[in-house]
Amino acid sequence: MGIEYTDNSVHVKAVLSESIRAFLYEAGGELQAQAMRNSRVDTGHTKGSYQYKVEQGVEESTVYVGSNAQNAIWEEFGTGEYALNGNGRKNSWVYQNPKDGKFYRTKGKRPNRPLYRAFNSLRGKLNRHLEQIIKARME
Repeated sequence: MGIEYTDNSVHVKAVLSESIRAFLYEAGGELQAQAMRNSRVDTGHTKGSYQYKVEQGVEESTVYVGSNAQNAIWEEFGTGEYALNGNGRKNSWVYQNPKDGKFYRTKGKRPNRPLYRAFNSLRGKLNRHLEQIIKARME
């Protein structure tokens, strides 16, 4: 009586790769939508600028979620005395608002953290969803 060995590693790796790729697209869309919901809105420019991109590699794939709007950095990390890591300007300053032309004095902008809050609020849900996707495709 002999032992027969069947190597399914190629199939398993392909299913895992496809599952992870599908998950990354879903996770990117969820994180983008949540970051947009978390954003403060004045003109809507920053809120509408959040995007996601999936980069697929042979050994590793990654999803990037972010914004190319300058204000998104200020929303995430704050400015002036309110800067997240305490590395902002320490005194007030005056700026002219381009919308109304008036001058305003400010000590900075408090961080809102739309991306950080999106990730933290969805972390558990996304982990469970990844497990579901892999289990469903492995059956």
